[in-house]
Amino acid sequence: METESFLNKQVILKAYTNGAPKESDMEIVSNNIIPSKVKNGSNAILMKNLYLSCDPFISIRMKIGNPGVFPAYTPGSVISGYGVGRVVDSTNANFKKGDMVWGITGWEEYSLITEPDSLFKIDYKCDIPLSYYVGILGMPGMTAYAGIYEVCKPREGEYVFVSAAAGAVGHLAGQFAKLMGCYVVGAAGTNEKVDLLKNKLKFDDAFNYNEEQDLDVTLKRCFPQGIDIYFDNVGGKILDAAILNMRDHGRIVLCGMISQYHLDSYEGVKNMMMALYRRVHIQGLLVFDFFHHYSKFLDIVLPLIKEGKITYIEDIVYGLDACPGALVGLFNGCNMGKQLVEVSSE
Repeated sequence: METESFLNKQVILKAYTNGAPKESDMEIVSNNIIPSKVKNGSNAILMKNLYLSCDPFISIRMKIGNPGVFPAYTPGSVISGYGVGRVVDSTNANFKKGDMVWGITGWEEYSLITEPDSLFKIDYKCDIPLSYYVGILGMPGMTAYAGIYEVCKPREGEYVFVSAAAGAVGHLAGQFAKLMGCYVVGAAGTNEKVDLLKNKLKFDDAFNYNEEQDLDVTLKRCFPQGIDIYFDNVGGKILDAAILNMRDHGRIVLCGMISQYHLDSYEGVKNMMMALYRRVHIQGLLVFDFFHHYSKFLDIVLPLIKEGKITYIEDIVYGLDACPGALVGLFNGCNMGKQLVEVSSE
C-alpha cells in the first residue's frame, strides 16, 4: 500500500531581511505534511526535489520593497528557487510519474507544482549529471549563453571583461567568449579564484579586485587596447571603471548587480558621459526573455560538455539543512563556480 502522505522538511523565511541575508533569517521546519497524491483535476505535479540552486536573486526576494521583477517572499512561507526533481505523482498530461524536470520549486523535500508547464523536462538518457540542470544546463548556463551569444555576439579577436568571473554565470560566460576566439579577462575576489580562472578555465588573464587600488588603472593594464564587451555581474564601482575603458561601439550586458543588492541606497554610475562618447550599447539581461532558445542552447552546449571543450565548476553541499549557510556564503565569496545543494540522491 502506498504512503498517503510524506513528512516534508522545509526552509522557511522567518522575517524580511535587513541588508545581506543571515542564516538566522531562515528556519528549518520538519513538521509539514504533504499528500503523496495530487488532487484529481488540479493539473499539477508532486515533485521530489533532488538538487536546489543557491542564487543571488533569492536574497532580493527576502526583503520587503524590492524593486525587481521577483516578488518578495512572505515571512513564514517556503523559500523557492531553481531546482531539479523527480515527478512522484501527476495529473498534468505533459508529465508522468518518474519524469525528471528542472525549474522553479520550493526549498523543501517535496513540492506541489500547480503550474508545471513552466518546468523543463530532462532527457535523462543523454548521460549528463542531473545536477548540471541547476547550473550549466539550467538558468546560469542559459544566462551566460544569452549574454554572450544572443546579446553581445562577440567577434573573433575582441576583448572581453567578465566580473564575478569565478561564479556560476561568470565562469561560463568567459569560456563561451574564449570559444568564440576572444581575449578574456576575469575579475574575482580571492587569489584562489584568480588561479582557477587562469589555470583551469584558461582565461587569458585575471585579477583579484580586492587587491587593486584603482580599478581604472587595473583595467587599462589588462586592456591597453580597451574593452569591446563587458559582462557585468557586479555593478557599482567596477561597472563605472569598465565604462571608462570601453572601446567605440562596445557592448555592456548588465547581468547582475551583486554589489548593490543589500544597500539602503544604490551607488550611482558616474561615467555615463564616456558611454555616450564611445557609443556604448548597454543592455539589461533577464534570462526569462531567452528560455524560448533552450533547444538551441542545448544543441550548442551539450556537445561542448561531451567533448570536454568547456569546464564546469560545481560547489555542492549536502542536505536541506545546508541551504541557509550556502545562500549566505554566496555574499561572502565562499563558493567556487555554481553553488548548489543536494537534497536527495534518490
